[in-house]
Amino acid sequence: MAEGRGRGWARGRGGPRRTALVAATLATLLLAGAWLGPALTSAASASPSPAPSGCAGSDPHLKVQGSGQGSGTPDVLTAVFSFSSTASSSSAALTQNNGKVAQALQALTDNGVAKRDTQTTALNLSAQYAYPHGVPTLTGYQAIETVTATLRHLATDGTTVDAVVTATGNAAQVDGLTFSFGDPSTVQDEARTAAVHQAVAHAQAMAAAAGRKLGAVCSLTDDTQPANPLERQGFGDAALPSAGVPAVPLEPGTQVESDQVTMVYALGR
Repeated sequence: MAEGRGRGWARGRGGPRRTALVAATLATLLLAGAWLGPALTSAASASPSPAPSGCAGSDPHLKVQGSGQGSGTPDVLTAVFSFSSTASSSSAALTQNNGKVAQALQALTDNGVAKRDTQTTALNLSAQYAYPHGVPTLTGYQAIETVTATLRHLATDGTTVDAVVTATGNAAQVDGLTFSFGDPSTVQDEARTAAVHQAVAHAQAMAAAAGRKLGAVCSLTDDTQPANPLERQGFGDAALPSAGVPAVPLEPGTQVESDQVTMVYALGR
């Protein structure tokens, strides 16, 4: 009897343990379900949405293009300067030219041009020859260095160009002037908006002429390639002012940005 009571007592203790184990397992499954539920919902919502009605490959479509323009006054001038020096030796030519470039950089700094807006963009050292009686004869060396400066104050940019030329004299030449926008997004968006409006107008006119109705927009593509900014080049040193002459008059004018878009519509009956 004592042995039987011992076995019965052990079974009695095993019952609560099994009950607790089952309860813990159920709780774990419930927690896992609560965690997986939002994850499954999120995965389902992340799946790609179906294409608009009428945009399937077999459905009739209408493809149109539109172009538009936006305009504004540029507020940035990029000036390209070159400085040259000639001497009997290569080292002397480089030394002289380095001094001219240093004077130009100082003139840019004195006129409010930040150092981050000046960059050396080319350096060339070459031997110079004369050809008496057709025989090449070395006469010296020429060093040429090109500096590109971004000028952000159009009201004083002419004065800045004049200061660079005055500081370096005959060693300086202005190789190019380029006007552009510091932030072109406003003018570009104006051009895109005009292009889309034209495309919509074309689509409406074409659908009406065909006796059809425009459906959903299946695609809208910006086809515009980046355009080169308005550029003026060919300013030799003969066109530059000497010391004491009023600053170079620079007029930015109006710069036009163009855009082209392609739209594809579903075509209804």
